[in-house]
Amino acid sequence: MSVPFPEPTAPRASRAEVFLGYLEYFRSVVIGKLDGLTDDELRTSRLPSGWAPLEVLRHLIHVERRWLVWGFEGEPVPDPWADHREGRWHVPREESLDDLVAALERQAARSRQIVESHELTDVGQPGERWRGAPPATLERVLFHLVQEYARHAGHLDVVRELIDGRTGEEA
Repeated sequence: MSVPFPEPTAPRASRAEVFLGYLEYFRSVVIGKLDGLTDDELRTSRLPSGWAPLEVLRHLIHVERRWLVWGFEGEPVPDPWADHREGRWHVPREESLDDLVAALERQAARSRQIVESHELTDVGQPGERWRGAPPATLERVLFHLVQEYARHAGHLDVVRELIDGRTGEEA
């Protein structure tokens, strides 16, 4: 799922397409960082904070769902915090990398559908996600998601370097 970097000078049809391009790119970077790791490497932390690479992937799927489906669209989401257990990220033993990549692809398609059916200035639906605060615009939600993916792609870059020396977004 290697996606080329969305060059800043490459024309896009809209600002929404810019956001979607960056999200697609960072999703591919995250998947690329996990590709080729053993199940043990995917489920073992190399950092004092204790998170494992596979947990980051599951977390990002839930983050995207929480912000766009549950938050912006205001749709009910069963167990929106299912990526957490006892205050930590969690991946059930029966979930594999392939399962989570397929879930990410489904979420990406749903996210694209949401973005393409709204204007960036549209305001999300009031609901539990916002914890009583006014809902955000779609543009703010997308900006948050891009920074979330970029930050975690960087985390995975460090972990991958610790595992086998591979670094960089294209590695």
